[in-house]
Amino acid sequence: MRYHVNRYRSMLGNLDNEVIFKKAFTDKTVFKAFVRDILGIEVEIDLIETEKRFEPKVGNVDFKLDIFAESTDKRICIEIQRVEYDHHFDRFLHYFLMLIAEQQRGGKGYLIDRTVYVIVVLTAPYKISEKNGKPILDEVLLLKLNPQTLLGEIRELYGHQFVCLNPNHPSLDTPKQIRDWLDLIYQSIYSPERPVLNLQNEGIKKAMELISFENLTPEERELSKNKEEGKVAMVKERNAGKAEEKGIVAKKMILGGFTNEIISKMTDLSIEQINQLRAEIS
Repeated sequence: MRYHVNRYRSMLGNLDNEVIFKKAFTDKTVFKAFVRDILGIEVEIDLIETEKRFEPKVGNVDFKLDIFAESTDKRICIEIQRVEYDHHFDRFLHYFLMLIAEQQRGGKGYLIDRTVYVIVVLTAPYKISEKNGKPILDEVLLLKLNPQTLLGEIRELYGHQFVCLNPNHPSLDTPKQIRDWLDLIYQSIYSPERPVLNLQNEGIKKAMELISFENLTPEERELSKNKEEGKVAMVKERNAGKAEEKGIVAKKMILGGFTNEIISKMTDLSIEQINQLRAEIS
């Protein structure tokens, strides 16, 4: 079942771009609506920060938060982390736990006054698997820090939550209010000229207005362009590194007496590339 109600008539900026993403989600209307729809809570906030760091460092680790805000009653802190590439979940868990541990600086004893929520938005398909090798293909993943009994009964001691969103793995079970935001993210990347989204959601509508290409300033367009060029350069550098690694492995296999067919299967190099490496070794 689809919930789209209107077609937007302006080209959207790409939410996979750091400049565009931060322009949308540092707006209070968008931020509050996003938190309400994803977490199911209403928040009031004074300041939304970007590139948030803590001084002194937590556990001697210098970590940076993309978008960070605390509610005015100081009970809730929320961090939105946008991810470009295939980062391991250890990084997300690290951020989540450090936001909880950071409160010990001003807390009495071991009391944790504020509830921590971390929302991670992934803009590319997962490249990780469970420990049993099964690929992870979930649109929404939840982690809640609450103990449970041997019978599986949950004891509500902590409200801390980690939520991971990935619109590249759509599920029919995803609730409508979350679906609206996942559609916004996905279509801004893959269908920016013809987005069909829920304009009845005030947060979605405001976000679309903010990231419409016609509403971007010349400075924002230039910054977003520079970010895209930086991403392209990073991908090329990573690919070059992977190709070099394959070449090293292939040379070792050549010296080990393996056939071209086996080397090709293990490294994904072509027979022609392997023969060139053989010539280099000779």
